[in-house]
Amino acid sequence: METARIKSILESILFVARKPMPLDELAAATELPSEAIFTVLEEIVAQSQNWGITVVKVAGGYLMGTNPGNVDYVEKILHPKEETRLSPQALETLAIIAYKQPVTRLEIERLRGVDSGWVIESLAAKKLVREVGRSEAVGRPYLYATSENFLRHFGIENVNSLPPLPASETEQETVFKSALQETAS
Repeated sequence: METARIKSILESILFVARKPMPLDELAAATELPSEAIFTVLEEIVAQSQNWGITVVKVAGGYLMGTNPGNVDYVEKILHPKEETRLSPQALETLAIIAYKQPVTRLEIERLRGVDSGWVIESLAAKKLVREVGRSEAVGRPYLYATSENFLRHFGIENVNSLPPLPASETEQETVFKSALQETAS
């Protein structure tokens, strides 16, 4: 199949997809090898950077969306809901979960030094974190991890893209207390 046809098919799939499409799903849908799909997708990503509609790699897949440079104009038409702000407590808890996942509420509270139940519930309600199972510890507490919405919200490809965590616990606490702070404003 020629490249122009593959591009056309991929653009159509990404246009109707409601979530980031992983490379393996796109390869299965097109019945082409992943390597061929990857090459064409990277070409589309590079070409579309100056278009009104771009293709970006986010949350482990590819997604078609509005060019970020045009957001002010698009918002005038869409009248989006008021942006949800995260409190410093929520950002600190989210940073702990992102770096330590899967993590229990008790581990989060040990690091923060305060009760974190309501913060975890708030983050779960915003679909930024999710329960991923139960620990083998006494009482079998829930384990928490970040969600795909977390990756999309912060524009992160995957949790391995987070900056490295310092080795000492004192430095880690500083990171947790300041992580993602720039997004709070």
